[in-house]
Amino acid sequence: MPERRRVRVTGTVQGVGFRPFVHRSAMALGLTGFVRNDSEGVLLEAEGAPCALDELCRLLVDAPPPMARVAAVQTTVVPALGGHSVFVIEASTSSGAPDAAVSIDTATCDACLAEVADPADRRHRYPFTNCTDCGPRYTIVTGVPYDRPATTMARFTMCRRCQAEYDDPGDRRFHAQPNACPACGPTLQLIWADGTTAESGEDALLTAAGSLAAGQTVAVKGLGGFHLATDATDAAAVALLRRRKSRDDKPFAVLVADLDAARSVCDLDDAAEAALVSSGRPIVVAPRRPGSDIVAAVAPGLHDLGVMLPYTALHHLLVAEVDRPLVLTSGNVSDEPIVHTDDDAVARLGPLCDVILTHDRPIHIRCDDSVVRAGDGAARVVRRSRGMVPEPMVLPRPAGHPLLAVGAELKSTVAVARGRTLTVSHHIGDLEHLAAHQSFVQAIEHLCHLAG
Repeated sequence: MPERRRVRVTGTVQGVGFRPFVHRSAMALGLTGFVRNDSEGVLLEAEGAPCALDELCRLLVDAPPPMARVAAVQTTVVPALGGHSVFVIEASTSSGAPDAAVSIDTATCDACLAEVADPADRRHRYPFTNCTDCGPRYTIVTGVPYDRPATTMARFTMCRRCQAEYDDPGDRRFHAQPNACPACGPTLQLIWADGTTAESGEDALLTAAGSLAAGQTVAVKGLGGFHLATDATDAAAVALLRRRKSRDDKPFAVLVADLDAARSVCDLDDAAEAALVSSGRPIVVAPRRPGSDIVAAVAPGLHDLGVMLPYTALHHLLVAEVDRPLVLTSGNVSDEPIVHTDDDAVARLGPLCDVILTHDRPIHIRCDDSVVRAGDGAARVVRRSRGMVPEPMVLPRPAGHPLLAVGAELKSTVAVARGRTLTVSHHIGDLEHLAAHQSFVQAIEHLCHLAG
């Protein structure tokens, strides 16, 4: 006899392809009903044979989409409705305090990179290619439920072809909120250090790559803020960046094209390689390999080197065009927060660089790179930020009431606890400067808003 169950799924289940996964699974099992996002996560009702319902509930836990993190599945039997023949994806609803975790920013997936590399694809060499399995999330979200109007992509109206992908439950871009293409999405822009706009699109990319090849410094807008980039094999270029950034001896991170290139500059064990290619794409600190092309001034006096792989299509295109390792360090003067707006980039980074490679997709919340240290077969988190936050942690016992925790003056982060869920912010840094304190306040407001 048919049965109907209401299922509440909590955790990181929005913006990760969870609803189309439920839709495909339910249809394959011959179930009817609906699935939708709301303030708490994902809510679904499914009706059909009890054995099929059991299998659907198993799949929710054992085989969710790659970016999903299921915290709990609660099931209630409700009266069967009958008379329906389809399983539908309903529009999101919002009521009460938000309790749905926002997904992390995730490196561009292989399927999207294949499109970027394919001259016959409409997204060929498009720097902002993404799908439900990859792309920006935390850094562009302004509220929950996680839908396009609650992101910085709200200003971009999808073209007919992108909208068709977005509306198709069978497409891997179904409800991919940052979905875009060259016809309707963000565009690269090249700005001279004085704020004058130079070029856009592919020309901007090629000019920036030419500047890097010539030993100049380029400010590059990434997912969570701007980086300062220069040729890591050019001693004069690295020395100039150090003088401009007022960073005498602290090490710089190095961006390389792929895992083979990382192996050529660092001794990597299995844990280090796994961290490098993980979806979060952190900086991995590992023993430096003697004889590499990386100049000593990148990490003066140290036996280790921080190395990272590209995590957006833009980074893939840029490092491939230059065809050599690049210094990729936070876009700031030492001890100030990373720059994440275009106006701030001209004002604060203009004196530190030769050109600025930016784009018109706003970054809502700044988020520096995560750092892990590899060694002895393990990768230990040193700085938990882009690609790792706001992944929730589970407390050993529930908080008695909602709590905001603020860190110390040095290496500061903030956190919010609700029930057994602890959400820690991105790395903020030292709070001795006014700009850093303003970043600290913004992080608190953003985290508290997302947590209701």
